[in-house]
Amino acid sequence: MLLSINWLKDFITLGAPLEEIAEKLTVTGTEIESVARPCAAVKGVRIAKIVECSQHPTKSGLKVTRLDVGEKEYPLCVTAAPNVKVGDVIPWFAPGSSTAGGMELEYRDFDGFNSAGMMASAKELGVPDLTDVYGILILPQDAPLGADAGAWLGLDDTVFDMSVTPNRGDLLSVLGAALEIHALFPQCDLHVPAVPKPGYDGEWTLPFEGITLESEGCRAYRLGMADSVRIAPAPLQAGVRLCMSGMRPINNIVDATNYAMLALGQPLHAFDAASLPGRNIGVRAARDGEELVTLDGKTHKLLPSDLVISSSGIGVALAGVMGGLNSEITDKTEHVLLESANFAAPFVSKTSRRLGIPSEASFRYSRGVDPLLTETAMNYALHLMERWGGVRAFSRSLYAQNGEIRPARVPLTAGKMKKILVWDDMNGAEAILKRLGIERAAGGRDNAEYEVPTRRCDIAIEEDLIEEVGRIRGYDAIEPTIPVLHRAGALSPAMRLQRLLRSVAIGRGYTEAVTLSFISPESLTLLRYPEAGQCKVVANPISADMSVMRPSLLPGLLDGVGKAVRGGWRDPVRVFEFGRVFVPGNGAVKEVERIGGVAFSGKEKRALYASSKEDFMLVKGDVEALAQSCNAALTFRRAQRADGHAGQTAEILFDGKTVGYLMCLKPDIAAQLDLDTPLYAFELDVEPFMDAPLPRYAKNNAYPPVYRDISMLVAKDVPADKVIADIREAAGSLLSTVRLFDVYEGQGVPEGFRSMAFSMAYRLGERTLKDAEVEEEHNGVRSGLEQKGYKLR
Repeated sequence: MLLSINWLKDFITLGAPLEEIAEKLTVTGTEIESVARPCAAVKGVRIAKIVECSQHPTKSGLKVTRLDVGEKEYPLCVTAAPNVKVGDVIPWFAPGSSTAGGMELEYRDFDGFNSAGMMASAKELGVPDLTDVYGILILPQDAPLGADAGAWLGLDDTVFDMSVTPNRGDLLSVLGAALEIHALFPQCDLHVPAVPKPGYDGEWTLPFEGITLESEGCRAYRLGMADSVRIAPAPLQAGVRLCMSGMRPINNIVDATNYAMLALGQPLHAFDAASLPGRNIGVRAARDGEELVTLDGKTHKLLPSDLVISSSGIGVALAGVMGGLNSEITDKTEHVLLESANFAAPFVSKTSRRLGIPSEASFRYSRGVDPLLTETAMNYALHLMERWGGVRAFSRSLYAQNGEIRPARVPLTAGKMKKILVWDDMNGAEAILKRLGIERAAGGRDNAEYEVPTRRCDIAIEEDLIEEVGRIRGYDAIEPTIPVLHRAGALSPAMRLQRLLRSVAIGRGYTEAVTLSFISPESLTLLRYPEAGQCKVVANPISADMSVMRPSLLPGLLDGVGKAVRGGWRDPVRVFEFGRVFVPGNGAVKEVERIGGVAFSGKEKRALYASSKEDFMLVKGDVEALAQSCNAALTFRRAQRADGHAGQTAEILFDGKTVGYLMCLKPDIAAQLDLDTPLYAFELDVEPFMDAPLPRYAKNNAYPPVYRDISMLVAKDVPADKVIADIREAAGSLLSTVRLFDVYEGQGVPEGFRSMAFSMAYRLGERTLKDAEVEEEHNGVRSGLEQKGYKLR
């Protein structure tokens, strides 16, 4: 925000050097990015009155004038300005002066007329934005002749470029800056100008029925009325202040609303009352697909998340963002309806970003505006319109609000403050807070409750109050101390598990990735996520492609791999991520901690550089290794997923409950990511492994195992894990391990079946087994399997 120091002096007496003020603001969180004097090069410009004006006898387009500068002699000045005439008061560059561009003025001969200096335009004075409204500057008749025109216009100004943090919307005004400086420099006395209420008590010449608030996005809405409108430029000094603050003057009505906003921080909007479709105003959610043409002439298609100001059901403005072209102030405007409202930051910010309409109003609403400021700001703008000779303002206004608006109450305790600031002087803290306008409302010395002004929407909890005390007192005042450690630090079970799984994944060749928790709706559409419509939507997204809370780690990982491949990466990719996902279900969203990974063979196909190919079983081994490190036994069951390849998709179970999935990404989805070789992906919920028993390591068995093989016919839809589980169930305590070593389909095997062969190891820890014991145990396994319906071979 650009802050005019001349304007600031209307609100506060600056009892400290500007350099010191800029430094103090910076170290307390409001960085002053630059200190500039935009018109510093302008020197020697004076106020003059044209007393003679005639056409140059030989030079067409030139006029010869005599100027009254408050002295006995009237200097001669030749000008090309077509609009000047006798009696006009103008700024004049005297000989020896210089313009904003650095040009030095002297005497110059114009075909026999020795011209002294020249008349000043807005561009030459360093405020080119005034030109569109004022052309060659004509000053008021009461401007003091001979005086320094730069000082009289306010060109001798210094401007702070303030970088205001997003939580400090209260600083986006001259008043807000004055209050902050007063808190930092108590010797700088505040003298905020009083705002008079409009004096005309008559009934509105265009009566309005009232205000209807149909959305929680509007906390307060106020309307004022003015008639007898005369559109003209605002006073030059006001125009200069607008330019110094980064805004372009337009006319006395619009400039009054902008001037009041810059002064007090409350955005305002003026409607042409006669052009409104009806005699009512409402705030509502936009209808899906509704269109509105804004003041910049662009047509915007709206969503239900947008707030609209409507009259008789027709949209006339985007709330807090920009007015509608159908209610614009024009040269023919006779009645002004002035809006002063408080709109919720998320609504305005989302609409402004989505539609690409940044404005001074949306910038302020997005950071929070004082909901109790609507009346003062409206009265100030109407007062300016009256003072600038543009309107007759009515004292009566219409008002509506949603819910109760009152200052927040926040506790402050000496113990908490000492813990954070190493300082417990509650009297000193109270004095600092009082300078910020935060008064003690209840409680004693060491345990108090403070009432926070509604303009400070960034203060909600005790830590916020303590931050304010520390900020104003100075962080350099905090005494360095050595922290007392009451106990040794330790890793939580969750942190230990995460470190364990991370080390295993890295050992299996994976690289850790970190992706954002926000994803685009299109990424869910690409993966055909079945519950995309129930996912948590971000109320105030940074951008449209970061508007949904991820229900899976896969979209972020795939996005990263896709970008790498499109950027020219051809080598194999193995990445994993730990992170929280937000899974919808039963009308709620559950946060779940997961580990997920993807494996891709890469795009390099030349023999010299080609790497070994990833396959389903390799990645399945990676998942099993992760589980084995936690002493957890997983089972895999064939499954169907909208994004998974048929036949290469499995759900992962632990203790009979689904904890994740393993799949090969469908080829048509992979093709959209420019992946021309299979990509395998997995995800596992981490929480179930927290309760898995720790592995117990036994000494090596000194006695040899005895091996037996078994072969059987198994239906194709029965997975090997199921067969192994049945073998273990049929076996006794002698069975040590079971391994599948052969699968056969073809001649001699009935249709719909396959032959599976398993190697079984029998073993005791105390002695060597006898053949008779092994045969008895093995025959029991065979009998048990036959009872379960398996056909042994």
